Amino acid sequence: MTDTDLVLVERTGAIATLTINRPTKMNALNAHLVTELARAFEALAATADGEDAVRAAILTGAGKAFVAGADIGEMAEMTPVAAKRFADAGQRLCHRIEALPFPVIAAVNGFALGGGCELALACDFIYAAEGAKLGLPEVTLGVMPGFGGTQRLLRRVGAARARELVYTGDMVSAEQALVMGLVNAVHPAAELVLKARETAQKIASRGPLAVAAAKRVMLHGEGVDLASACEHEAQAFAGLFGSEDQREGMKAFLGKTKPSFLGR
Repeated sequence: MTDTDLVLVERTGAIATLTINRPTKMNALNAHLVTELARAFEALAATADGEDAVRAAILTGAGKAFVAGADIGEMAEMTPVAAKRFADAGQRLCHRIEALPFPVIAAVNGFALGGGCELALACDFIYAAEGAKLGLPEVTLGVMPGFGGTQRLLRRVGAARARELVYTGDMVSAEQALVMGLVNAVHPAAELVLKARETAQKIASRGPLAVAAAKRVMLHGEGVDLASACEHEAQAFAGLFGSEDQREGMKAFLGKTKPSFLGR
């Protein structure tokens, strides 16, 4: 298997679809796959400017799983030093996804457990297939989440629910995940990526500078007080009024035409 086999990248206009492609191992994350995912997202980030820019991305898995967890065979032999290196690499990957100037939709097509759930949580939001299972079962192996899952989960579903899921290691169904706010929508498996693409296409048709600024502001706001977050929002809002996209968007609205955003 070559490096490019592990992560398949497809471009359709402004939409990129990344497929984690290790189906014989349920797409389990080993160190090599984490590295290849990071490289794939870095390459997409490099195409985030200009008329041919990526404006939205979808992350999904090949076969029956999104990512069924980390590769336990590899982890079983890790020393504390190696485990810290692995956690650092996973956290860098998740931070990189969050820092992208375009949204990423996780299309969870099956099991999203452990590192897989953490990877989905780093995406802007999650669509799940009917029958999908999500969870952080690390405590059943005598360890705990290490890719940022404890922190992103509590921000997604609230502290009490996150504690219950992390402490028990229980999996939840896609429908349960929808009720608790872990996923945004549940779709039939055959329609999952199509539904994600429909949403990605809608996002891609919006002002890319505005979407990128909104993503930055919301991410920043999670870690600061409300007044500071709102001030950051106001500054970002004002900054967009120096862009061609702002003039194009408002001119199109007033003229009752469709805007053509160029990302500048």
